[in-house]
Amino acid sequence: MTARLHLVRHGQTDWNIEGRFQGQADPPLNAVGRAQAEALAGGLAGGPYQALFTSDLARAHQTAAALAARVGLVARPDPRLREVHHGAWDGLLLAEIQARYPADWLARERAPETARPPGGETVGEVAARVAAALDDIARQHCGEDVLVVSHGLALATVLCRVHGHALGRAYDLIPPHTAPVTVVWTPG
Repeated sequence: MTARLHLVRHGQTDWNIEGRFQGQADPPLNAVGRAQAEALAGGLAGGPYQALFTSDLARAHQTAAALAARVGLVARPDPRLREVHHGAWDGLLLAEIQARYPADWLARERAPETARPPGGETVGEVAARVAAALDDIARQHCGEDVLVVSHGLALATVLCRVHGHALGRAYDLIPPHTAPVTVVWTPG
């Protein structure tokens, strides 16, 4: 009961360039991000994909819309594929977070998998949420190739599981924008 998942991080946003924590805030793709999505779509056109799932946040949904038009699929949104919820950190620069929330930032540096930003979620919670979505997708599309458009940290938790890494390494495994990574996913 496995599926081949082609994981795609959304295209670039202005907040990526500025270094703002996006989390579940909803900035759209910028011109570069739209061009990245179109280039990716052109490269994947004609591929063996049977389904396309996406986070419901704008930057992922816009990336998936470009793919959907080229691969002939409907992008199905799933909020479980969203990025980590940074809570009070959403929209802030790193220096702002370190100045306003020094103890919380120190906790993240010491134990990134269990640290919780004020009002946000832990990496472990993101991993569980995303894994549940992928389990459902794999059950629905057993033996098929499926495109999944999501976010950097959300996808990094998948890579941790697939490659047997501790979730504390997730921040080191964030994939580049619109660079697909293929994994075989087995539910559970």
